[in-house]
Amino acid sequence: MNGVLVVNKPKDYTSRDIVNIISKKFNTKKVGHTGTLDPLAEGVLIVPIGKALKVAELLTSETKEYVAEVILGYETDMLDITGTEIKRNIPKVTKEDIEKTLKKYTTKYLQEVPMYSAVKVGGKKLYEYARSNIPVTPPSKEVEIYSLDLLEDPKYLTNTIEFKIKCKVSKGTYIRSLIRDIAYDLNTYGTMKNLVRTKQGIFSLDDSYTLEDIENDNYKLLTIREVLSNIPVTIIEGDTLKKVQNGMSLPIFFNSELSLLIDHKGREIAIYKKEGNMDKPYKMIEVNNE
Repeated sequence: MNGVLVVNKPKDYTSRDIVNIISKKFNTKKVGHTGTLDPLAEGVLIVPIGKALKVAELLTSETKEYVAEVILGYETDMLDITGTEIKRNIPKVTKEDIEKTLKKYTTKYLQEVPMYSAVKVGGKKLYEYARSNIPVTPPSKEVEIYSLDLLEDPKYLTNTIEFKIKCKVSKGTYIRSLIRDIAYDLNTYGTMKNLVRTKQGIFSLDDSYTLEDIENDNYKLLTIREVLSNIPVTIIEGDTLKKVQNGMSLPIFFNSELSLLIDHKGREIAIYKKEGNMDKPYKMIEVNNE
C-alpha cells in the first residue's frame, strides 16, 4: 500500500492517534504525517503511506492555512484553552487596533516556540521540562506570515475580547505563539480557543476525508505524482532507468531544479535535483532491491 491520504482530523485526537488508526486500517507500520496538529485542533492532516513516506519532507515544507479563534484577556501555560491560566488583565483594544497589529505581523519574524511543544532542547522535549517545572529558555526561529486577516468584528465580553483570524503561514509556525505575540503587542494576553487547518499545500478541507469516510472505504488514496504535482515529471527508460534505480548521478539531463522520474508503467522511481553540472538523487522511491 503506497500513497497519500488527506485526513480531516477531528478534535481530541492527536496526530499520532490518526497515524495509528490508518496503520491499523491498511495493516502497515509505514505510516506518518507531515505536520502535527494538537488535540484541540482539527482539519487537514496529510498522511503518507508506504513509499510515499520517502517524499514526506517535500509535503511538510508546504505552506499551511488556518482559521483560529482568539481570546484576549488571559494567557495559559499551554497558550490555548486546554491549559492553566497564568496571566490576566482587562484588554482595552479596538477593532482598528487589532487590524493594525495583524498587518504588522504579515512578515517574517522570530517566533518563540511554545513550552508545551515537542521541540528539543538539550536532548529533551520542551513539554518534558514544562511538566517537571524545570526552567529552560525555549528557542526562537524565523517564520513567515504570508497573510493574516480578521474574519469578524470582535466580540466584547466580560473582561475578554474574542475574534477569528485567518492566516497563511510557513512551515514551523505555531499559531498559539502567534496569538500570544499579537496579544503582547496589544498590551494584553492571548489564548487560542480553537484552530482549524483549512489547507496545506494544494490540499484543502474539501479534499480531505473524515475517519468515518475512511472506515467505510469512502476515500481516494493519492499517488506520489498527484501530491507532488508542482514537480515536473520525466519518463525514463533503458539505461537511464537502470542508472536512476541504482542511485547514480547523471550529467545534466532534466530541465528543472527538481524532477519526478517515472517509468513507462507510471511508477514513481525517484526525485532528482540539480547540483552543479549534474542531476543527483534527492529522494529514491523505487530502487532495484525493492
